[in-house]
Amino acid sequence: MYESFIGLEVHIHLLTKTKVFCGCRSAFGDEPNTDVCPVCMGYPGVLPSLNIEAVRMGCMVARAFNCRIPEKTWFERKQYFYPDMPKNYQISQFASPLGQQGSVDIEGKISGKYIQKRVRIKECHLEEDAGKMIHTGTVSLLDYNRAGVSLLEIVTEPDMETGEEAELFIHQLRRTVRYLGVCDGDMEKGSLRADANVSINFPGKGLGKKVEIKNLNSSRFVKLGLNYEIARQSALLDAGKTIVQETRLWNENRDETQSMRKKENAHDYRYFPEPDLPVFVPDAAFLKSVDDAMVELPLERVKRMIAEYGLSEEQADLICEEKAEADYFEAATAEAEARGLSKKDAAARIANRLLQDVKHILSREGIEPRGIGSFRLGPGRLAALVSMSAAGKISGKNAKQLLEAVIKEDADPEVIVKERGWELISDPAKIAGAVKAVAETETATLTEARTADGRRRQTLTAYLVGRVLSATGGRADPKIAAKQVEELIGGNEGRYSTVS
Repeated sequence: MYESFIGLEVHIHLLTKTKVFCGCRSAFGDEPNTDVCPVCMGYPGVLPSLNIEAVRMGCMVARAFNCRIPEKTWFERKQYFYPDMPKNYQISQFASPLGQQGSVDIEGKISGKYIQKRVRIKECHLEEDAGKMIHTGTVSLLDYNRAGVSLLEIVTEPDMETGEEAELFIHQLRRTVRYLGVCDGDMEKGSLRADANVSINFPGKGLGKKVEIKNLNSSRFVKLGLNYEIARQSALLDAGKTIVQETRLWNENRDETQSMRKKENAHDYRYFPEPDLPVFVPDAAFLKSVDDAMVELPLERVKRMIAEYGLSEEQADLICEEKAEADYFEAATAEAEARGLSKKDAAARIANRLLQDVKHILSREGIEPRGIGSFRLGPGRLAALVSMSAAGKISGKNAKQLLEAVIKEDADPEVIVKERGWELISDPAKIAGAVKAVAETETATLTEARTADGRRRQTLTAYLVGRVLSATGGRADPKIAAKQVEELIGGNEGRYSTVS
């Protein structure tokens, strides 16, 4: 049995409009090599200029992970040759990253067991991304649009032990940066990707030989790659062999890691201070702008929603997956509360509709949950719908139809209910007329119901209630209809029918 030590290096694209050291547009999906200029292409004599918004966003992430922001920070040149790095060096941070010595608590279920663990954050440093290589057969193409894009790297200490813990950390980090609005977190687009460092050793012996798994572009691959690597290294030690410090890649087609190159050490990069960028000293106004931009983080919001609204842990976690969805929920709940529902009743009804009907419709229409803010079913409309349903003004069947109609017609629920006559009939006299009509057409069923017992009687009663609801277009109050049908079956039919 061995101890395993896992640390992650997570790279996120910051949502700056321009690149980190030049004024080129920063966007995904543009025509190759159209978002480039002499600076990001590394032409001789050009000078970089620091994007202050990238620094602000990086400091927001550092704050979220409880990092210390130093009194001054600066950039270095990281020397290495890659075809997709035009300058043959990368402007990065080494000696004084903008976020230092933080921590984050990860919480969640792994294999049905709830875990809570503190992961130390070594640093958050700002750098520029490289371009993209596209391999087609025997030809390699280069797209430099990504070269120079604002990239923040979050480096953890080796505090995780399993691939599942690392996957949980990635999920929480992704949700956090999306809440902050600094990264879209789309791993499939490469705007969030991870390198994983893993070593194993005999218990109590500390860290072993570190192996890095590069460019993992999904949290699932992070989990699979790490668990595979732990098993591979364990098998080597069991056989009396030595683990080699190296960089490996995850082969998703074969579900295994493969050797890529011998692992470089920091001194191989020959860092030295970037001579064309001055030291950055954050002043009080800058730090205040960082603090002012902070929001309630997802894990804290989940806990607050459980306490404040009486939601289950699962409900709160699902609603808080996206900030826009959590904002929508709270706005709709406040609207329903203003219409007379208690806070917890409003929250329960809104959560039920949101997690079932609304999410289904969003998925059907191809709308991301984070786009719910511009959805035709605004928070006020959902609140109106659940309030009418709670007050007994519409039936459950009509509530579903109303939801679809609001979205299709982009109209308020009250208007649709009035125009279509969907308001629930709660006048006993009007319902009695429908009960009488059903009794006159369902004499055989009524007669059998009076002599039946147990489940058969329940079935026949439900059938007759259904006929009453059908006769009123689904508008009769089901409780009143059921009571009158039961009275009719029990022999108190004088009010409803002349049937003997």
